[in-house]
Amino acid sequence: MAATRENGGGSGGAVKSADRVLTILDLLAERDALTFSEIVSALALPKSSVHNLLATMIDRDYVAYDAAAKTYGLGIRVWQIGRARRDVEHLRTVLKPLMDQLREQTGETVQLARLEGADAVYLEISESPHPMKLSSTPGVRLPAHASGIGKVLLAALDPADARNRLEGATLQAFTPHTLTDVEQIVGELDRVRVRGYGTDDEEFAIGCRCVAMPVLDGAGEVVAAISVSTPTPRWSREFAAAARRSLAAATTAAHELLTRRG
Repeated sequence: MAATRENGGGSGGAVKSADRVLTILDLLAERDALTFSEIVSALALPKSSVHNLLATMIDRDYVAYDAAAKTYGLGIRVWQIGRARRDVEHLRTVLKPLMDQLREQTGETVQLARLEGADAVYLEISESPHPMKLSSTPGVRLPAHASGIGKVLLAALDPADARNRLEGATLQAFTPHTLTDVEQIVGELDRVRVRGYGTDDEEFAIGCRCVAMPVLDGAGEVVAAISVSTPTPRWSREFAAAARRSLAAATTAAHELLTRRG
């Protein structure tokens, strides 16, 4: 069913329920803890609407309810979203020079990604200078099961968590080489953990290969992964070995930088 758009309470064409949710968040951000009556009074909204919206926002952790004081405040999910954005910008700022250096060493496209659900989300790109190259942009999401960088990120999870994410995802076959069976992918993740890197052997697109390794923060947790991608005509065992050596040096340097800068 299509969302109903209504005017009023803000900019024309706003979705009324969404506008009200954002208005409540703005109010709580400005005035910290408020009672139900104070929220209703400040926003001049029907009590039933405010009650239902707050219940949903509490259920999703966007609003927290203090039963003792009978007040509402911003929930942990708001903090998590803000923290995630800051973490992404921190990673991009700290690691981009290393990615550019890795691109110069390999001559190929270098990508930085984090895991969201069962997808690898690209945060930063250093593109190859070659006319024939992998082209991408930050913000692109790719199914993790079909990419080297995605496999590295899945392999960093607890095996049960990785399996649950795979079982809940649509494992599309992008090429004849894509692994779509959960057991096969789980076995591949075991191999990634043992050897310390993941590969994409034309599993997402025919004519493109990559190798990827994890990026660890100061606490030793995997916070992202970096990959080197190249067209198949430029791929060879010698290139793959050299790319892995350069990647290992880059991810080691990334860990050192993140340890120093927090």
